[in-house]
Amino acid sequence: MKEVGKKPVFLLDAGVPVMVGDTLRGAGHEVYYYADVLFEGASDTIVAANAVRLQAVLIAIDKDMKAMPRRYGVSRNGTDDRFANLSLIHFHCPEPLAAKRLEFAMSFVENEWSVACQKKARRMWIEIGKSDLRTHR
Repeated sequence: MKEVGKKPVFLLDAGVPVMVGDTLRGAGHEVYYYADVLFEGASDTIVAANAVRLQAVLIAIDKDMKAMPRRYGVSRNGTDDRFANLSLIHFHCPEPLAAKRLEFAMSFVENEWSVACQKKARRMWIEIGKSDLRTHR
Protein backbone atom coordinates (compact mmCIF):
# COMPACT_ATOMS: atom_id res chain seq x y z
CA MET A 1 0.00 0.00 0.00
CA LYS A 2 1.28 3.45 -0.89
CA GLU A 3 2.06 5.74 2.02
CA VAL A 4 1.09 9.38 1.71
CA GLY A 5 4.22 11.52 1.78
CA LYS A 6 6.55 8.62 0.95
CA LYS A 7 8.67 9.01 -2.15
CA PRO A 8 8.09 6.40 -4.84
CA VAL A 9 10.57 3.61 -5.47
CA PHE A 10 11.30 2.71 -9.10
CA LEU A 11 12.17 -0.46 -11.05
CA LEU A 12 13.73 -0.01 -14.48
CA ASP A 13 12.72 -2.55 -17.11
CA ALA A 14 15.26 -3.93 -19.57
CA GLY A 15 16.05 -1.42 -22.27
CA VAL A 16 15.49 1.64 -20.10
CA PRO A 17 18.69 3.70 -20.17
CA VAL A 18 20.72 3.67 -16.94
CA MET A 19 20.68 7.47 -17.08
CA VAL A 20 16.95 7.35 -16.27
CA GLY A 21 17.80 5.64 -12.98
CA ASP A 22 20.60 8.11 -12.35
CA THR A 23 18.14 10.97 -12.89
CA LEU A 24 15.77 9.45 -10.34
CA ARG A 25 18.56 8.89 -7.81
CA GLY A 26 19.66 12.48 -8.33
CA ALA A 27 16.15 13.54 -7.29
CA GLY A 28 16.41 11.46 -4.10
CA HIS A 29 14.50 8.36 -5.19
CA GLU A 30 15.38 4.72 -4.60
CA VAL A 31 15.94 2.81 -7.85
CA TYR A 32 16.17 -0.89 -8.68
CA TYR A 33 18.00 -1.58 -11.93
CA TYR A 34 16.79 -4.52 -14.03
CA ALA A 35 20.07 -6.45 -13.85
CA ASP A 36 20.12 -6.19 -10.04
CA VAL A 37 16.75 -7.88 -9.42
CA LEU A 38 15.78 -9.81 -12.59
CA PHE A 39 17.30 -12.38 -14.89
CA GLU A 40 18.08 -11.59 -18.53
CA GLY A 41 15.07 -12.16 -20.74
CA ALA A 42 12.47 -12.12 -17.95
CA SER A 43 8.95 -11.91 -19.34
CA ASP A 44 6.89 -8.75 -18.93
CA THR A 45 4.67 -10.63 -16.48
CA ILE A 46 7.65 -11.45 -14.25
CA VAL A 47 8.95 -7.88 -14.48
CA ALA A 48 5.54 -6.49 -13.50
CA ALA A 49 5.16 -9.01 -10.67
CA ASN A 50 8.53 -7.94 -9.28
CA ALA A 51 7.53 -4.28 -9.46
CA VAL A 52 4.40 -5.08 -7.45
CA ARG A 53 6.43 -7.19 -4.98
CA LEU A 54 8.95 -4.38 -4.49
CA GLN A 55 6.13 -1.80 -4.31
CA ALA A 56 7.95 0.03 -7.08
CA VAL A 57 6.82 2.10 -10.02
CA LEU A 58 7.80 0.20 -13.16
CA ILE A 59 9.58 2.25 -15.80
CA ALA A 60 9.44 0.81 -19.30
CA ILE A 61 10.25 1.90 -22.82
CA ASP A 62 9.13 -1.10 -24.90
CA LYS A 63 5.74 -1.05 -26.61
CA ASP A 64 4.69 -4.44 -25.25
CA MET A 65 4.92 -3.26 -21.65
CA LYS A 66 2.45 -0.47 -22.34
CA ALA A 67 -0.22 -3.01 -23.28
CA MET A 68 0.53 -5.50 -20.48
CA PRO A 69 -1.10 -3.59 -17.59
CA ARG A 70 -4.23 -3.15 -19.68
CA ARG A 71 -4.38 -6.91 -20.29
CA TYR A 72 -3.68 -7.84 -16.67
CA GLY A 73 -4.93 -4.84 -14.72
CA VAL A 74 -8.20 -5.12 -12.89
CA SER A 75 -10.39 -7.83 -14.33
CA ARG A 76 -14.12 -7.31 -14.71
CA ASN A 77 -14.98 -10.45 -12.75
CA GLY A 78 -12.29 -10.03 -10.08
CA THR A 79 -10.49 -13.29 -10.91
CA ASP A 80 -7.15 -11.88 -12.09
CA ASP A 81 -6.26 -8.69 -10.27
CA ARG A 82 -2.55 -9.44 -9.82
CA PHE A 83 -1.47 -6.15 -11.38
CA ALA A 84 -4.27 -3.95 -10.08
CA ASN A 85 -1.73 -1.96 -8.05
CA LEU A 86 0.99 -1.78 -10.68
CA SER A 87 2.19 1.76 -11.23
CA LEU A 88 3.86 2.45 -14.57
CA ILE A 89 5.82 5.16 -16.31
CA HIS A 90 6.07 4.36 -19.99
CA PHE A 91 8.39 6.25 -22.34
CA HIS A 92 7.32 6.64 -25.94
CA CYS A 93 10.26 8.77 -26.99
CA PRO A 94 13.67 7.82 -28.37
CA GLU A 95 15.87 6.18 -25.70
CA PRO A 96 18.54 8.91 -25.80
CA LEU A 97 15.89 11.48 -24.77
CA ALA A 98 14.39 9.48 -21.90
CA ALA A 99 16.54 10.78 -19.02
CA LYS A 100 16.19 14.42 -20.09
CA ARG A 101 12.42 14.05 -20.60
CA LEU A 102 12.14 12.52 -17.12
CA GLU A 103 14.18 15.35 -15.64
CA PHE A 104 11.74 17.87 -17.13
CA ALA A 105 8.75 15.78 -16.00
CA MET A 106 9.96 15.07 -12.44
CA SER A 107 7.57 17.48 -10.70
CA PHE A 108 4.70 16.03 -12.77
CA VAL A 109 5.67 12.47 -11.77
CA GLU A 110 5.98 13.37 -8.10
CA ASN A 111 2.62 15.16 -8.15
CA GLU A 112 0.93 12.16 -9.78
CA TRP A 113 2.42 9.93 -7.09
CA SER A 114 0.86 12.17 -4.44
CA VAL A 115 -2.52 11.85 -6.16
CA ALA A 116 -2.15 8.04 -6.38
CA CYS A 117 -1.32 7.85 -2.67
CA GLN A 118 -4.53 9.59 -1.69
CA LYS A 119 -6.72 6.70 -2.81
CA LYS A 120 -6.32 3.12 -1.63
CA ALA A 121 -6.84 1.30 -4.92
CA ARG A 122 -5.20 3.81 -7.20
CA ARG A 123 -2.16 3.32 -9.33
CA MET A 124 -0.02 5.84 -11.14
CA TRP A 125 0.17 5.46 -14.90
CA ILE A 126 2.14 8.06 -16.85
CA GLU A 127 3.30 8.22 -20.46
CA ILE A 128 6.25 10.44 -21.33
CA GLY A 129 6.70 11.26 -24.99
CA LYS A 130 9.04 13.38 -27.05
CA SER A 131 6.85 16.45 -26.59
CA ASP A 132 4.00 15.37 -24.29
CA LEU A 133 3.13 14.03 -20.85
CA ARG A 134 0.00 12.02 -20.25
CA THR A 135 -1.51 10.60 -17.09
CA HIS A 136 -4.26 8.02 -16.80
CA ARG A 137 -6.26 8.40 -13.60
